[in-house]
Amino acid sequence: MRNFEAHTDEIRKQMLDEIGVNSVDEFFSSVPKECYTKELDLFDPLSELAAQKELSRISKENKTSYISFLGGGAYKKFIPSAINDVASRFEFLSAYTPYQPEISQGTLQIMYEFQSVIAELTGMDVSNASVYDGAVACAEACLMGVRINKIKNVFISDKLNPNYIETIKTYLWAQDIKYLISDTIPDNEEFACAIYSYPEYFGELKNIPDKKNKEIIIANVDLSLLPSIEPPLADIITGDYQPFGLPLNFGGAYGGFIAVKDEYKRQLVGRIAGKTVDKEGKTSYVLTLQAREQHIRRNKATGNICSNQALTALCAALYVSLTGKNALIEYANLSYKNAHLLAQGLKDKGYEIKNKNFFNSFSLKMKDSICADEFLKALKQKNILGGIKIDNETILVTTTEFNDIKDIELYLNSLNF
Repeated sequence: MRNFEAHTDEIRKQMLDEIGVNSVDEFFSSVPKECYTKELDLFDPLSELAAQKELSRISKENKTSYISFLGGGAYKKFIPSAINDVASRFEFLSAYTPYQPEISQGTLQIMYEFQSVIAELTGMDVSNASVYDGAVACAEACLMGVRINKIKNVFISDKLNPNYIETIKTYLWAQDIKYLISDTIPDNEEFACAIYSYPEYFGELKNIPDKKNKEIIIANVDLSLLPSIEPPLADIITGDYQPFGLPLNFGGAYGGFIAVKDEYKRQLVGRIAGKTVDKEGKTSYVLTLQAREQHIRRNKATGNICSNQALTALCAALYVSLTGKNALIEYANLSYKNAHLLAQGLKDKGYEIKNKNFFNSFSLKMKDSICADEFLKALKQKNILGGIKIDNETILVTTTEFNDIKDIELYLNSLNF
Protein backbone atom coordinates (compact mmCIF):
# COMPACT_ATOMS: atom_id res chain seq x y z
CA MET A 1 0.00 0.00 0.00
CA ARG A 2 3.03 2.33 0.19
CA ASN A 3 2.34 3.60 -3.32
CA PHE A 4 -0.98 4.94 -2.02
CA GLU A 5 0.36 6.67 1.12
CA ALA A 6 0.21 10.44 0.88
CA HIS A 7 3.03 11.20 3.35
CA THR A 8 6.43 9.81 4.23
CA ASP A 9 7.59 9.41 7.83
CA GLU A 10 9.73 12.53 7.39
CA ILE A 11 6.72 14.59 6.25
CA ARG A 12 4.64 13.27 9.15
CA LYS A 13 7.34 14.26 11.65
CA GLN A 14 7.56 17.73 10.12
CA MET A 15 3.78 18.16 10.40
CA LEU A 16 3.73 16.95 14.02
CA ASP A 17 6.59 19.28 14.94
CA GLU A 18 4.73 22.18 13.34
CA ILE A 19 1.65 21.69 15.55
CA GLY A 20 3.68 20.83 18.65
CA VAL A 21 2.90 17.16 19.31
CA ASN A 22 5.25 14.21 19.49
CA SER A 23 3.25 11.44 17.79
CA VAL A 24 0.12 10.61 15.85
CA ASP A 25 -1.32 8.96 18.97
CA GLU A 26 -0.82 12.17 20.92
CA PHE A 27 -2.49 14.11 18.10
CA PHE A 28 -5.63 11.94 18.43
CA SER A 29 -5.53 11.82 22.24
CA SER A 30 -8.69 13.97 22.47
CA VAL A 31 -10.73 11.20 20.81
CA PRO A 32 -12.49 9.10 23.52
CA LYS A 33 -10.93 5.65 23.89
CA GLU A 34 -14.29 3.94 23.43
CA CYS A 35 -14.34 5.28 19.86
CA TYR A 36 -11.21 3.36 18.91
CA THR A 37 -11.42 0.07 17.01
CA LYS A 38 -9.37 -2.49 18.90
CA GLU A 39 -9.09 -4.96 16.03
CA LEU A 40 -10.73 -5.48 12.66
CA ASP A 41 -11.50 -9.19 13.20
CA LEU A 42 -11.61 -9.87 9.46
CA PHE A 43 -12.59 -13.26 8.09
CA ASP A 44 -10.30 -15.30 5.86
CA PRO A 45 -9.92 -14.21 2.22
CA LEU A 46 -12.72 -15.27 -0.13
CA SER A 47 -12.98 -15.82 -3.83
CA GLU A 48 -15.11 -13.37 -5.81
CA LEU A 49 -17.91 -15.93 -6.09
CA ALA A 50 -17.85 -16.72 -2.37
CA ALA A 51 -17.73 -13.00 -1.51
CA GLN A 52 -20.81 -12.31 -3.66
CA LYS A 53 -22.75 -15.09 -1.96
CA GLU A 54 -21.72 -13.90 1.51
CA LEU A 55 -22.65 -10.29 0.77
CA SER A 56 -26.00 -11.44 -0.61
CA ARG A 57 -26.64 -13.42 2.58
CA ILE A 58 -25.75 -10.47 4.80
CA SER A 59 -27.92 -8.08 2.79
CA LYS A 60 -30.97 -10.26 3.42
CA GLU A 61 -30.67 -9.47 7.12
CA ASN A 62 -31.83 -5.92 6.30
CA LYS A 63 -35.59 -5.63 6.52
CA THR A 64 -36.86 -2.96 4.16
CA SER A 65 -40.52 -3.89 3.72
CA TYR A 66 -41.91 -1.90 6.65
CA ILE A 67 -44.92 0.36 6.21
CA SER A 68 -43.41 3.72 7.08
CA PHE A 69 -44.94 6.63 8.99
CA LEU A 70 -41.55 8.22 9.57
CA GLY A 71 -40.68 11.76 8.58
CA GLY A 72 -38.58 14.36 10.31
CA GLY A 73 -36.66 15.32 7.18
CA ALA A 74 -36.59 12.06 5.19
CA TYR A 75 -39.72 10.63 3.59
CA LYS A 76 -40.79 7.50 1.75
CA LYS A 77 -42.25 8.83 -1.49
CA PHE A 78 -43.26 7.48 -4.87
CA ILE A 79 -40.35 7.67 -7.35
CA PRO A 80 -40.92 7.21 -11.10
CA SER A 81 -38.73 4.38 -12.44
CA ALA A 82 -37.43 6.53 -15.28
CA ILE A 83 -35.45 8.70 -12.84
CA ASN A 84 -32.95 5.96 -12.06
CA ASP A 85 -32.64 5.00 -15.72
CA VAL A 86 -31.68 8.55 -16.73
CA ALA A 87 -29.54 9.37 -13.68
CA SER A 88 -27.60 6.13 -14.12
CA ARG A 89 -26.44 7.03 -17.63
CA PHE A 90 -22.67 7.33 -17.68
CA GLU A 91 -22.81 10.91 -18.96
CA PHE A 92 -24.27 11.97 -15.61
CA LEU A 93 -23.10 9.24 -13.26
CA SER A 94 -19.39 9.47 -14.10
CA ALA A 95 -19.16 13.26 -14.40
CA TYR A 96 -17.90 14.60 -11.07
CA THR A 97 -18.48 18.27 -11.73
CA PRO A 98 -18.42 20.71 -14.67
CA TYR A 99 -14.90 22.07 -14.38
CA GLN A 100 -14.84 22.61 -18.14
CA PRO A 101 -18.18 24.35 -18.78
CA GLU A 102 -17.72 24.43 -22.53
CA ILE A 103 -17.93 20.62 -22.65
CA SER A 104 -20.39 20.19 -19.74
CA GLN A 105 -23.47 21.77 -21.26
CA GLY A 106 -25.79 18.90 -20.32
CA THR A 107 -24.79 18.96 -16.64
CA LEU A 108 -24.97 22.75 -16.51
CA GLN A 109 -28.42 22.77 -18.11
CA ILE A 110 -29.68 20.28 -15.52
CA MET A 111 -28.28 22.50 -12.75
CA TYR A 112 -30.03 25.51 -14.30
CA GLU A 113 -33.34 23.64 -14.60
CA PHE A 114 -33.04 22.49 -10.98
CA GLN A 115 -32.48 26.08 -9.86
CA SER A 116 -35.51 27.19 -11.87
CA VAL A 117 -37.72 24.58 -10.18
CA ILE A 118 -36.57 25.61 -6.70
CA ALA A 119 -37.01 29.33 -7.43
CA GLU A 120 -40.54 28.80 -8.72
CA LEU A 121 -41.64 26.61 -5.81
CA THR A 122 -40.18 28.90 -3.16
CA GLY A 123 -41.21 32.15 -4.84
CA MET A 124 -37.62 33.37 -4.66
CA ASP A 125 -35.57 35.14 -7.33
CA VAL A 126 -32.42 33.00 -7.29
CA SER A 127 -31.44 29.51 -6.15
CA ASN A 128 -28.07 27.79 -6.01
CA ALA A 129 -27.46 24.46 -7.73
CA SER A 130 -27.61 22.58 -4.40
CA VAL A 131 -25.51 21.93 -1.33
CA TYR A 132 -24.88 18.68 0.50
CA ASP A 133 -28.17 18.43 2.44
CA GLY A 134 -30.83 20.40 4.26
CA ALA A 135 -28.76 20.76 7.44
CA VAL A 136 -25.84 22.30 5.54
CA ALA A 137 -28.27 24.61 3.70
CA CYS A 138 -29.54 25.93 7.05
CA ALA A 139 -26.04 26.43 8.43
CA GLU A 140 -24.78 28.20 5.30
CA ALA A 141 -27.87 30.43 5.25
CA CYS A 142 -27.08 31.51 8.82
CA LEU A 143 -23.54 32.40 7.77
CA MET A 144 -25.03 34.39 4.88
CA GLY A 145 -27.08 36.36 7.39
CA VAL A 146 -23.99 37.12 9.46
CA ARG A 147 -22.11 38.34 6.38
CA ILE A 148 -25.02 40.51 5.24
CA ASN A 149 -25.70 42.22 8.57
CA LYS A 150 -22.18 41.95 10.02
CA ILE A 151 -23.56 40.86 13.39
CA LYS A 152 -22.09 37.72 14.96
CA ASN A 153 -25.28 36.57 16.65
CA VAL A 154 -27.93 34.15 15.29
CA PHE A 155 -31.42 33.24 16.51
CA ILE A 156 -32.43 29.58 16.01
CA SER A 157 -36.01 28.45 16.54
CA ASP A 158 -36.22 25.47 18.87
CA LYS A 159 -38.87 24.04 16.50
CA LEU A 160 -36.23 23.42 13.82
CA ASN A 161 -35.12 19.86 13.03
CA PRO A 162 -32.85 18.86 15.98
CA ASN A 163 -30.23 17.42 13.62
CA TYR A 164 -30.18 20.69 11.66
CA ILE A 165 -29.72 22.63 14.90
CA GLU A 166 -26.65 20.56 15.76
CA THR A 167 -25.15 21.23 12.33
CA ILE A 168 -25.80 24.97 12.63
CA LYS A 169 -24.19 25.02 16.08
CA THR A 170 -21.07 23.36 14.66
CA TYR A 171 -20.76 25.87 11.83
CA LEU A 172 -21.28 28.84 14.17
CA TRP A 173 -18.85 27.49 16.77
CA ALA A 174 -16.16 27.19 14.11
CA GLN A 175 -16.52 30.89 13.28
CA ASP A 176 -16.95 32.12 16.86
CA ILE A 177 -20.54 33.24 16.26
CA LYS A 178 -23.01 33.45 19.16
CA TYR A 179 -26.48 31.96 18.93
CA LEU A 180 -29.70 31.67 20.90
CA ILE A 181 -32.01 28.65 20.62
CA SER A 182 -35.48 29.54 21.83
CA ASP A 183 -39.19 29.57 21.07
CA THR A 184 -39.44 33.33 20.53
CA ILE A 185 -36.90 35.90 19.42
CA PRO A 186 -36.35 38.45 22.22
CA ASP A 187 -36.92 42.19 21.72
CA ASN A 188 -33.81 43.36 23.55
CA GLU A 189 -31.15 41.56 21.51
CA GLU A 190 -29.85 42.16 18.00
CA PHE A 191 -29.43 39.22 15.61
CA ALA A 192 -27.95 38.91 12.14
CA CYS A 193 -30.64 36.40 11.18
CA ALA A 194 -33.41 34.25 12.56
CA ILE A 195 -34.09 30.76 11.23
CA TYR A 196 -37.48 29.06 11.50
CA SER A 197 -39.08 25.85 10.23
CA TYR A 198 -42.11 25.73 7.92
CA PRO A 199 -43.86 23.58 9.00
CA GLU A 200 -42.24 23.24 12.43
CA TYR A 201 -40.37 20.00 13.04
CA PHE A 202 -43.11 18.84 15.42
CA GLY A 203 -45.79 19.33 12.77
CA GLU A 204 -47.35 22.68 13.56
CA LEU A 205 -47.98 24.81 10.47
CA LYS A 206 -48.00 28.55 11.14
CA ASN A 207 -46.68 31.70 9.59
CA ILE A 208 -43.05 32.71 9.99
CA PRO A 209 -42.75 35.61 12.49
CA ASP A 210 -42.15 39.10 11.13
CA LYS A 211 -38.85 40.91 11.53
CA LYS A 212 -38.29 42.57 14.90
CA ASN A 213 -35.26 44.55 13.77
CA LYS A 214 -33.15 44.15 10.63
CA GLU A 215 -32.48 40.42 11.00
CA ILE A 216 -32.53 38.27 7.87
CA ILE A 217 -35.49 35.86 8.02
CA ILE A 218 -34.61 32.30 7.01
CA ALA A 219 -37.34 29.68 6.49
CA ASN A 220 -36.50 25.99 6.24
CA VAL A 221 -39.33 24.35 4.29
CA ASP A 222 -40.69 20.92 3.49
CA LEU A 223 -40.39 21.18 -0.29
CA SER A 224 -43.05 18.55 -0.99
CA LEU A 225 -45.76 20.76 0.55
CA LEU A 226 -45.08 23.88 -1.52
CA PRO A 227 -47.02 22.76 -4.61
CA SER A 228 -50.25 23.10 -2.61
CA ILE A 229 -49.51 25.82 -0.04
CA GLU A 230 -48.02 29.29 -0.34
CA PRO A 231 -44.30 29.52 0.45
CA PRO A 232 -43.49 31.43 3.64
CA LEU A 233 -42.51 35.11 3.60
CA ALA A 234 -38.75 35.14 4.13
CA ASP A 235 -35.50 36.59 2.84
CA ILE A 236 -33.87 33.17 2.41
CA ILE A 237 -35.57 29.80 1.99
CA THR A 238 -33.71 26.53 2.56
CA GLY A 239 -34.62 22.86 2.53
CA ASP A 240 -33.74 19.32 1.61
CA TYR A 241 -35.05 18.06 -1.73
CA GLN A 242 -34.97 14.37 -0.73
CA PRO A 243 -38.78 14.16 -1.19
CA PHE A 244 -38.27 14.97 -4.88
CA GLY A 245 -37.14 11.70 -6.40
CA LEU A 246 -34.56 10.47 -3.89
CA PRO A 247 -35.02 7.14 -2.06
CA LEU A 248 -34.32 6.90 1.67
CA ASN A 249 -31.04 5.04 0.97
CA PHE A 250 -30.35 4.41 4.67
CA GLY A 251 -29.75 8.15 5.15
CA GLY A 252 -28.31 9.56 1.91
CA ALA A 253 -27.10 10.90 -0.32
CA TYR A 254 -29.69 13.67 -0.28
CA GLY A 255 -29.33 17.33 -1.26
CA GLY A 256 -30.08 20.79 0.06
CA PHE A 257 -30.92 24.09 -1.58
CA ILE A 258 -30.73 27.79 -0.73
CA ALA A 259 -33.05 30.25 -2.51
CA VAL A 260 -32.82 34.00 -1.95
CA LYS A 261 -34.16 37.38 -2.92
CA ASP A 262 -32.22 39.01 -5.74
CA GLU A 263 -30.46 41.45 -3.41
CA TYR A 264 -28.72 38.60 -1.58
CA LYS A 265 -27.63 36.50 -4.58
CA ARG A 266 -23.96 37.45 -4.28
CA GLN A 267 -23.84 35.88 -0.83
CA LEU A 268 -25.00 32.46 -2.09
CA VAL A 269 -22.66 29.53 -1.52
CA GLY A 270 -22.02 26.59 -3.83
CA ARG A 271 -22.40 26.47 -7.56
CA ILE A 272 -24.80 28.63 -9.57
CA ALA A 273 -25.55 27.92 -13.24
CA GLY A 274 -26.58 30.70 -15.60
CA LYS A 275 -28.17 30.77 -19.05
CA THR A 276 -26.67 32.93 -21.78
CA VAL A 277 -25.77 32.89 -25.50
CA ASP A 278 -22.44 32.18 -27.16
CA LYS A 279 -20.77 34.33 -29.82
CA GLU A 280 -22.95 32.66 -32.46
CA GLY A 281 -26.13 33.53 -30.62
CA LYS A 282 -26.85 29.97 -29.49
CA THR A 283 -28.17 29.20 -26.02
CA SER A 284 -25.42 28.07 -23.66
CA TYR A 285 -24.97 27.48 -19.94
CA VAL A 286 -22.22 28.70 -17.66
CA LEU A 287 -21.12 28.71 -14.06
CA THR A 288 -21.79 32.20 -12.79
CA LEU A 289 -21.25 34.35 -9.67
CA GLN A 290 -18.32 32.10 -8.82
CA ALA A 291 -17.57 33.17 -5.25
CA ARG A 292 -16.42 29.75 -4.04
CA GLU A 293 -13.03 29.19 -2.46
CA GLN A 294 -11.89 27.28 -5.56
CA HIS A 295 -12.38 30.38 -7.71
CA ILE A 296 -11.26 33.29 -5.54
CA ARG A 297 -9.18 33.90 -2.42
CA ARG A 298 -10.41 31.79 0.45
CA ASN A 299 -10.86 34.72 2.84
CA LYS A 300 -13.07 36.43 0.24
CA ALA A 301 -15.18 33.38 -0.63
CA THR A 302 -18.82 33.04 0.40
CA GLY A 303 -18.15 29.45 1.47
CA ASN A 304 -15.73 26.58 1.12
CA ILE A 305 -18.22 24.09 -0.30
CA CYS A 306 -16.11 22.72 -3.13
CA SER A 307 -18.88 21.09 -5.12
CA ASN A 308 -22.60 20.41 -5.19
CA GLN A 309 -25.02 17.50 -5.40
CA ALA A 310 -25.37 17.58 -9.19
CA LEU A 311 -26.51 13.97 -9.54
CA THR A 312 -29.23 14.14 -6.89
CA ALA A 313 -30.26 17.56 -8.21
CA LEU A 314 -30.68 15.87 -11.59
CA CYS A 315 -33.02 13.36 -9.91
CA ALA A 316 -35.06 16.18 -8.38
CA ALA A 317 -35.38 18.00 -11.71
CA LEU A 318 -36.39 14.75 -13.41
CA TYR A 319 -38.92 14.07 -10.66
CA VAL A 320 -40.67 17.39 -11.24
CA SER A 321 -40.56 16.92 -15.02
CA LEU A 322 -41.92 13.36 -14.96
CA THR A 323 -44.50 13.96 -12.21
CA GLY A 324 -45.91 17.26 -13.42
CA LYS A 325 -47.60 20.10 -11.59
CA ASN A 326 -51.00 18.42 -11.11
CA ALA A 327 -49.51 15.26 -9.63
CA LEU A 328 -47.27 17.26 -7.27
CA ILE A 329 -50.37 19.01 -5.95
CA GLU A 330 -52.24 15.70 -5.70
CA TYR A 331 -49.38 14.06 -3.74
CA ALA A 332 -49.30 16.97 -1.29
CA ASN A 333 -53.08 16.81 -0.86
CA LEU A 334 -52.94 13.04 -0.31
CA SER A 335 -50.27 13.52 2.35
CA TYR A 336 -52.53 16.04 4.08
CA LYS A 337 -55.63 13.84 3.79
CA ASN A 338 -53.84 10.73 5.09
CA ALA A 339 -52.35 12.56 8.07
CA HIS A 340 -55.70 14.00 9.14
CA LEU A 341 -57.47 10.67 8.61
CA LEU A 342 -54.93 8.89 10.83
CA ALA A 343 -54.99 11.67 13.42
CA GLN A 344 -58.77 11.48 13.68
CA GLY A 345 -58.62 7.71 14.09
CA LEU A 346 -56.10 8.07 16.91
CA LYS A 347 -58.24 10.74 18.61
CA ASP A 348 -61.20 8.34 18.44
CA LYS A 349 -59.04 5.83 20.31
CA GLY A 350 -58.38 8.33 23.08
CA TYR A 351 -55.00 9.71 22.01
CA GLU A 352 -54.23 13.42 22.00
CA ILE A 353 -52.98 15.25 18.90
CA LYS A 354 -50.79 18.08 20.17
CA ASN A 355 -51.07 20.22 17.03
CA LYS A 356 -53.73 22.83 16.36
CA ASN A 357 -52.87 23.14 12.68
CA PHE A 358 -50.80 20.63 10.73
CA PHE A 359 -50.23 19.39 7.19
CA ASN A 360 -48.70 15.91 6.91
CA SER A 361 -46.96 15.50 10.29
CA PHE A 362 -48.35 15.67 13.82
CA SER A 363 -47.18 15.11 17.37
CA LEU A 364 -49.03 12.28 19.08
CA LYS A 365 -49.25 12.15 22.88
CA MET A 366 -49.45 8.74 24.52
CA LYS A 367 -52.38 7.89 26.77
CA ASP A 368 -52.67 6.22 30.17
CA SER A 369 -49.45 4.43 31.17
CA ILE A 370 -48.30 3.66 27.63
CA CYS A 371 -44.86 4.98 26.78
CA ALA A 372 -43.55 5.85 23.32
CA ASP A 373 -41.24 2.82 23.22
CA GLU A 374 -44.12 0.41 23.93
CA PHE A 375 -46.31 2.09 21.35
CA LEU A 376 -43.68 1.91 18.60
CA LYS A 377 -42.66 -1.64 19.51
CA ALA A 378 -46.25 -2.87 19.18
CA LEU A 379 -46.50 -1.32 15.71
CA LYS A 380 -43.14 -2.66 14.60
CA GLN A 381 -44.30 -6.18 15.44
CA LYS A 382 -47.04 -5.57 12.85
CA ASN A 383 -44.46 -4.45 10.26
CA ILE A 384 -45.16 -0.75 10.83
CA LEU A 385 -42.66 2.01 11.59
CA GLY A 386 -45.11 4.12 13.57
CA GLY A 387 -43.21 7.38 13.99
CA ILE A 388 -40.19 9.08 15.53
CA LYS A 389 -39.87 9.15 19.31
CA ILE A 390 -39.68 12.74 20.60
CA ASP A 391 -39.76 11.87 24.30
CA ASN A 392 -41.27 9.16 26.52
CA GLU A 393 -44.81 10.33 25.86
CA THR A 394 -44.67 11.89 22.39
CA ILE A 395 -43.97 10.63 18.87
CA LEU A 396 -43.88 12.41 15.52
CA VAL A 397 -46.12 10.73 12.92
CA THR A 398 -45.88 11.53 9.20
CA THR A 399 -47.82 10.37 6.14
CA THR A 400 -47.12 10.73 2.41
CA GLU A 401 -48.96 9.69 -0.73
CA PHE A 402 -47.33 6.29 -0.21
CA ASN A 403 -49.67 5.53 2.72
CA ASP A 404 -53.10 4.33 1.64
CA ILE A 405 -56.27 3.65 3.59
CA LYS A 406 -55.21 0.04 4.27
CA ASP A 407 -51.98 1.24 5.89
CA ILE A 408 -53.91 3.63 8.10
CA GLU A 409 -56.45 0.98 9.11
CA LEU A 410 -53.63 -1.46 9.94
CA TYR A 411 -51.95 1.22 12.05
CA LEU A 412 -55.12 1.86 14.05
CA ASN A 413 -56.08 -1.80 14.38
CA SER A 414 -52.60 -2.69 15.70
CA LEU A 415 -53.09 -0.56 18.81
CA ASN A 416 -54.64 -3.05 21.20
CA PHE A 417 -53.72 -1.27 24.42
